[in-house]
Amino acid sequence: MLPDIDSLALFVRAAELRSLTKAAEASHIGLAAASRRMALLEHRFKTPLLERSPRGVELTPAGVSLLPHAKALLHEINEMQAEMRDHADGRKGALRLMANTSVMTESLPADLAAFSRLHPDVRVTVQERWSVEIVRALLAGEADVGIVVKGTQTESLETRTYRTDRIAVVMPASHPLASVPEMKFADVLDDDLVALESGASIMRLLAEQAVIEERTLQLRVQVRSFEAVCRMVQAGLGVGILPFEGSSVIGQALGLVVRPLSEPWAERDMLVCVKSERTNNASVGMLVEHLVAARAAPAA
Repeated sequence: MLPDIDSLALFVRAAELRSLTKAAEASHIGLAAASRRMALLEHRFKTPLLERSPRGVELTPAGVSLLPHAKALLHEINEMQAEMRDHADGRKGALRLMANTSVMTESLPADLAAFSRLHPDVRVTVQERWSVEIVRALLAGEADVGIVVKGTQTESLETRTYRTDRIAVVMPASHPLASVPEMKFADVLDDDLVALESGASIMRLLAEQAVIEERTLQLRVQVRSFEAVCRMVQAGLGVGILPFEGSSVIGQALGLVVRPLSEPWAERDMLVCVKSERTNNASVGMLVEHLVAARAAPAA
């Protein structure tokens, strides 16, 4: 038989508080009842989980092993209860959307807000991921809808065009290139570059274009967020390479110049992706159609 969920929650509280007494108080039960629950849990697993002393409790090796599993199980149960509560409250749909950093900092927030106003009975949870991570999550059933950059391997998924963005150069206003009429990628290849981590799809594209130019990217700093790139540029550590729309507001707020690259390859399509069997779900279909239709409107 599976262990009692309330007892697992008590165990996690005791481990985090290092006190069974405090855990009992947090669980709104008496200390004697808490002690019985822990004894039954240890009997179920046939091994001690907590070592008791006048100073409190410490985890045994078995307790250390159990703790992450117990936390993960409780997290899943909380998510299950939240999803069922949505159904009970009349919020009929619960969708998981994963999107890349570009759209998360550009058009997606406004598009999702509009969707929520039109479909208040559909609850959408959103997570930010790199495009390759999103595809893996969709295939594993860990997400319902994904938004990735075109060029990501999506052969087993259905895709529709969502929006486009253009790669840009982020630099201090004092940089010699800040006043150049037309910005080209080759213009910045002699500079130290501040860019996103290697897992970002934009980095693969930049590396490919550097090879075409028969040059090497002078990567000095690689970070995870657009804001971090802009702040590194502001600090004088190099020239940044980011999507234009997502970096414009941040860059200008920091006194930086953001100039889009003029080459055709610098414009990128963003794709809405779903597994084919998920398109039969009414809520998934409504979200996909809303995002695709948003392409006709200007980006927020």
